[in-house]
Amino acid sequence: MQRFAVTALLISVLSSNAFAAQSTGGLDIYWVDVEGGAATLLVTPAGETVLIDTGNPGDRDPARIHQALTKLAKAKQVDHLVTTHYHRDHYGGAAALSKKIPIINLYDNANYAEREREAGAPFGDYKTMKVGKRIHLKPGDTIPVKQKGDTKLSITCLCARQQFIKAGPQHQKNPYTGELKKRRVDTSDNANSIVLLIKYGDFEFFDGGDLTWNVEEKLVYPVNLVGKVDVAQVNHHGLDSSSNPLLYRSIEPHVVVFNNGDKKGCQPLAFLAVKDTPSIKAIFQVHKNLRKDKQHNADDSHIANLKSSRECEGHHIQLSVSPDSKKYTVKVDSRGTSKTFETK
Repeated sequence: MQRFAVTALLISVLSSNAFAAQSTGGLDIYWVDVEGGAATLLVTPAGETVLIDTGNPGDRDPARIHQALTKLAKAKQVDHLVTTHYHRDHYGGAAALSKKIPIINLYDNANYAEREREAGAPFGDYKTMKVGKRIHLKPGDTIPVKQKGDTKLSITCLCARQQFIKAGPQHQKNPYTGELKKRRVDTSDNANSIVLLIKYGDFEFFDGGDLTWNVEEKLVYPVNLVGKVDVAQVNHHGLDSSSNPLLYRSIEPHVVVFNNGDKKGCQPLAFLAVKDTPSIKAIFQVHKNLRKDKQHNADDSHIANLKSSRECEGHHIQLSVSPDSKKYTVKVDSRGTSKTFETK
């Protein structure tokens, strides 16, 4: 009995350390480990929570997200949940999460009937789960987050269901003059992903869900509708059907984050498209790629989880933007890594 008590205490300490974090008073972004799904948590300076996707169905991912919300964000609710598209690894944990913590506003792509079959069995629970309000995002829509301090925060939908915002005077014509390589038209819901641009003062963050190759091109060519960003979440976990090199060379991030799994994402062409982008100063991964092509990995110090999914402890990556938005720090607590960058 004594040995069991010590073991239980050790597990508790490890779990607590896995979710140890401290807010900087600016914008905080957490990549929650959902084993190759997606769950990106924003904690605003005003203390609101914006969750982009909810990982896979089952107990594991909703539990990890709930722990991130309560331990990292000290949150009692999800103020804004965005479902980028209707694939199980992006919407699957939502219904179970809604039973653990209130979800106030849910934003998604609408058109449930068209994607019912592709979405799979858990979609029924998603459609009927309890939320405060359901809103269907359209290009140009903004999520009404509360403001705090002098640095303004905005979250804008750039693209949804392959429809784009209208180009304005702030959008520049893309100077690219080379050959544009096309891929076969993607008829899956990946191509319909909601694309978000998060701006906090001088800092800009791009999250494109699972957007695929041809739609990535349209987002930045012939007019770059994104602009230049500081940080980008790699589309589609880094699968080769996405990560058009033109996208990354156009938006010129300094830092990229792969929300991959141990054998999902960080595929060769996608990883090289990112690695060969001149603007990129650092690559981070939620998981180490444990396939045979192990050379397609960032340095271990930039990877939150090095073990297989069977042994994984669910470590996260944290990005914190200073209140004046002039710098941001990426931390991988499980590796003792902390790197600070200046915004553009």
